[in-house]
Amino acid sequence: MKKITRFIGRGMLFMLPAFIFFACQSHKSKIMTPPSAKKIPHELTSNGHTRIDDYYWLNQRENPEVIAYLEAENAYTDAVMAPTEKLQEQLYNEILGRIQQTDMSVPYTLNGYSYYTRYEEGEEYPIYCRKDAQTDEAAEEILLNGNEMAKGYAFFQIGSFVVSNDNRLIAFATDTVSRRQYTIYFKDLHTGELFEDIIPNTSANMVWANDNKTLYYTVKDENLRSYKIMKHILGEPVDTEVFHEEDATYSCFVFKTKSRNYVVIGSYSTLSTEYRVQPAADPDQAFRIIQPRQRDLLYSIEHFGNYWYIRTNYNATNFRLMRTPLNKTELQYWEEVIPHRTDVLLENFEVFANHLALEERKNGLLQLRIRTWDGKQDYYLDFGEPAYMAYLSTNLDFNTNIVRYGYTSLVTPNSVFDFNMDSHEKTLLKQQEVLGDYDPTEYESERVYVTSHDGAMVPLSLVYKKGVERNGENPLVLYGYGSYGASMDAYFSISRLSLLDRGFIWAIAHIRGGEEMGRSWYEDGKLLKKKNTFLDFIACGDYLIDTQYTSTDRMFAMGGSAGGLLMGAVMNMRPDLWAGVIAQVPFVDVVTTMLDEDIPLTTGEYDEWGNPNEPEYYEYMLSYSPYDQVEVKDYPALLVTTGLHDSQVQYWEPAKWVAKLRELKTNDRTLILKTNMDFGHGGASGRFESIRETALEYAFMLQELGMIHQK
Repeated sequence: MKKITRFIGRGMLFMLPAFIFFACQSHKSKIMTPPSAKKIPHELTSNGHTRIDDYYWLNQRENPEVIAYLEAENAYTDAVMAPTEKLQEQLYNEILGRIQQTDMSVPYTLNGYSYYTRYEEGEEYPIYCRKDAQTDEAAEEILLNGNEMAKGYAFFQIGSFVVSNDNRLIAFATDTVSRRQYTIYFKDLHTGELFEDIIPNTSANMVWANDNKTLYYTVKDENLRSYKIMKHILGEPVDTEVFHEEDATYSCFVFKTKSRNYVVIGSYSTLSTEYRVQPAADPDQAFRIIQPRQRDLLYSIEHFGNYWYIRTNYNATNFRLMRTPLNKTELQYWEEVIPHRTDVLLENFEVFANHLALEERKNGLLQLRIRTWDGKQDYYLDFGEPAYMAYLSTNLDFNTNIVRYGYTSLVTPNSVFDFNMDSHEKTLLKQQEVLGDYDPTEYESERVYVTSHDGAMVPLSLVYKKGVERNGENPLVLYGYGSYGASMDAYFSISRLSLLDRGFIWAIAHIRGGEEMGRSWYEDGKLLKKKNTFLDFIACGDYLIDTQYTSTDRMFAMGGSAGGLLMGAVMNMRPDLWAGVIAQVPFVDVVTTMLDEDIPLTTGEYDEWGNPNEPEYYEYMLSYSPYDQVEVKDYPALLVTTGLHDSQVQYWEPAKWVAKLRELKTNDRTLILKTNMDFGHGGASGRFESIRETALEYAFMLQELGMIHQK
């Protein structure tokens, strides 16, 4: 990309092809004429059906004409948004002004050291540190300084790091392209020396064996699938393959158990998992399978004492907890610890010497449950808010009666607590600081349930400033995702305050495709039931209008990635419902992408979307695919964002979608595409740089509402 950018900078921009027209004289159109991508018909035939894709050519990332088109769209976006430049700067400064720039995470102790992350005033990147936990007078050791390491890069990210068992060596992985392809480096923490050992093309997933010289890591294939686990011995030029996941629908990873006694290789697909283990003290020993993979059998493992503890969906739709002896790990030996319940989803667990801590989801909310092994104590923590997010945090010690957990809600900043499981006393260790005059009592949150098309009751979380009236005149953002079983919980956002303080309502639709209401909530929102996701979201939009929270000319829909698919689908199905839509890195060309096995994520997601090589799935996917379903009709205002180096949703999907919408939409509502030419799926890498992207999205909505001068 750097080579292409320099080439364009040396002269390509004045040679923009004939498909792009500029009219920049006045600022009445103050806005240039929208770019119009040329059409090159391309036939795509599958299942005896042929589609014509006029914009297929935009998938040529190295084609200067493609880059020129994306740059023209960016220039057009800048022109459209030019009246909001001061507003964007104001929003940026507002959000930045609420952030405690000099900050530090709550330390956790591992192997005799206390680890933490801190940020310095004005700096974009984290500094990873540790101190000797044995003394209060210990000096700080800086492990990695992201600000120094990021110099010279438009994008920089430390994907992960791991410290060797003797606390002397650190392996760390960085990405400087935003393609989620990480390079591993090694450093001596005593001398600061960087080793010559360098490992490219990894997923940043790695773990040390206990011999302090052997590192296991994950390699990606040409489709960016994590498909191999390799063993690297410091100083040796050739690495050894220890596991090869040959099934293209699976990916693999590696980790070390909480006991630090075992290295574990995991292999997973949408519907199946498999684990194999090796004593961490003996990296030459062969890995042993816990339970061979079976279709529809999901399980995860943790080691404690003489048992493997196993969370599984075996005869348990909502999962249950089992255990099995270390040397008898096959399914027939598993015995139940926590039974299955039809109304409670077991999401996670943490094992302690005397206690078991559980993350359970009921009625769409995460609950934390504490239980002694003898069952004499068994209780839930009370959080006292209608919509919130709670989760087990870093708990690395078995021999403690303290569990660390995190908590946040739509009005409560993210907080970290230590909870005494015997006395029930909790200690607030840290709450995210909001600078300025933020007062949570000035805001109100609520949770309601919306009846969808088939009678399903969809949870809907809302937050707004007190005093907001239900008069149909409030601007509102309805956010959704609804895929992969990922639940969208109600969390606090510093940036969101800039909308709430301007009278916005923020709503989160907990639609099917997530797991908010249990595993069946996910099953009812994928494959041949995928349209439930879209219809649930539309039902929430209708409810918000019917109950006078907002109106069709003041309601915006927002979602990213698979949530961007949601945006495209609901725009096609109900374009009348939205004043505007923000689609972040949207997955909108579903059929073409899922037919292309050379694109990252495709084959591994057949169990999520379906295999379009089969006629039934092809026809169903085609019936909702946003790109394929663009029609000649009016559409709401639309802001689309993408990244040239996106590895999850390739940039050409949103680019093609915008081009087709420009061709077919029948009204003059705003349609803009912003391509970040340096970044990928996650956007900007710096903590402040990403605020610019948020400011653009907020300014887009405020401009559409005629509120760009309102403070």
